Amino acid sequence: MSQKQNEAARHSNIKHVAILGGGTAGWMTAAALIKLLPSHINVTLIESEQIGTVGVGEATIPHLRYFNQRLGIDENTFMQATDATYKLGIEFANWGKQNDAYIHPFGDYGHSIQGIEFHHVWLDQYRRGLAKDLDEYSLPVVAALDGKFDMPHPDPNHVGSTFSYAYHINATAYAKFLRKFSESLGVRRKEGKIVDVICRSSTGEIDSLICGDGERVHADLFVDCSGFRALLIEQVMKAGYADWSHWLPCNRAVAVACETDSAPLPYTKAIAHEAGWQWRIPLTTRLGNGHVYCDAFTSQDNALDVLLSKLEGKQLSTPNHLAFCAGQRKKAWVKNCVAIGLSSGFLEPLESTSIYLIQANIMKLLELFPSTNDMHIHAEEFNRCFDTEMYRIRDFLILHYHATHREDTEFWRYCKHMSIPDTLAQRFELFKETGHILPYQHGLFLSPSWVAVLMGQRHYPKQSMAQVTQLQPSNAKSALDLIYREVKNYAANMQTHESALKNKNFAHIAKHQILHAPSLYGSAKYSGDTAHKSEIA
Repeated sequence: MSQKQNEAARHSNIKHVAILGGGTAGWMTAAALIKLLPSHINVTLIESEQIGTVGVGEATIPHLRYFNQRLGIDENTFMQATDATYKLGIEFANWGKQNDAYIHPFGDYGHSIQGIEFHHVWLDQYRRGLAKDLDEYSLPVVAALDGKFDMPHPDPNHVGSTFSYAYHINATAYAKFLRKFSESLGVRRKEGKIVDVICRSSTGEIDSLICGDGERVHADLFVDCSGFRALLIEQVMKAGYADWSHWLPCNRAVAVACETDSAPLPYTKAIAHEAGWQWRIPLTTRLGNGHVYCDAFTSQDNALDVLLSKLEGKQLSTPNHLAFCAGQRKKAWVKNCVAIGLSSGFLEPLESTSIYLIQANIMKLLELFPSTNDMHIHAEEFNRCFDTEMYRIRDFLILHYHATHREDTEFWRYCKHMSIPDTLAQRFELFKETGHILPYQHGLFLSPSWVAVLMGQRHYPKQSMAQVTQLQPSNAKSALDLIYREVKNYAANMQTHESALKNKNFAHIAKHQILHAPSLYGSAKYSGDTAHKSEIA
């Protein structure tokens, strides 16, 4: 921030921000505000140790790297504090059909060939019997299944640059880590529960929070990180809630940790069951396990039995049962109150988006941070961006359920035949007919992600792009063979995930990559090893 901007900020009417609630959402918000806002703004976080946090979302996507880097957090220090492992993607088992499995990677499948998207060329060759399985052309998929990991290559024209990575973390430990970080920079933590909220009669804005010990916490802006309770945004500001459970019917979860003797895998597992799905998240010290399900199709006791029967080692924790309703606040910013985290809405952790949504709202709040008490325009833009983000993630999650071929249980029959949002129906039908994926400028999941799920669940378009016919079959096959060899050879020379965790001193290599592309879900840059381009021209 320039000296002129700093001077303007000092004359801002916004001097104090109060955050209600700790956990991952509260402490991520506190850390970002205290680190990235002008120094004259005070930040107070109010939380009670008597109120537990959800703390079960332990899988992330690559954007968390960007968040930590913006805060100046060293990757190795962060990983050690959170028992973290690396993550190259998510394996989905039994989703399309029973006993099927595919990986949704943090990266690309091959690269475009003479300007034609890879999946079109691959499909044409596959139907001719001239191509291997799609996964064989994705470096992060091959590496993940081989238990390998290395930092992405810095050269965007190298096959080693065709992936990104995230982490599996202990979310509770991450919140504690950020609490220490935030308090060291000046965040004031107030222990206690809120017993009353005082609003200004003239405007309806929040004026102050009354704590159990009688202290009155005044602020200009209030951030609601109170979780499912949504104490400020809903109970006080009456924001309203859009219920999406008819599209995302799972409304319960049970989580438990267990021991493991095996080396941690560099990917998350999402295993479909008769009325939902199970997560398996490898940390350095344990496995995180959970069963997300719909109570209209199975009981709590049965869901717990299914989960416990699938544990790979000794149970380490008491089962944590959660109830939720998929959806979002109709407005996440009302007057001088902003909701971040579960208070703003909930989308099940199928694609590990929970922490990402916290991060996205924090960064949008920083971008739109007001300087006066009139926050109307800021709130409108924040809510517009939040809606777009949530709608597009919602549609992508619905796709996993609706694109199933399973009809072996009542739950899967419902998912396969349910009505879906028009925005998703249009994309789905267009792909099935033409293989084209509608692009959008703002949204988390780019073309490779849609290819991963659609083709992973055996939805192949009726036709490929007409331009594919312009390629000589022999040239197309040579191009695919080259990509296959590059992927296979590079993956073979990568170190094991276990070795990478013991040698984390190379983590600084990839810092610049995510900073230049914080919204990228996959590299979308690789155009083939320049030394071999003549082979596919």
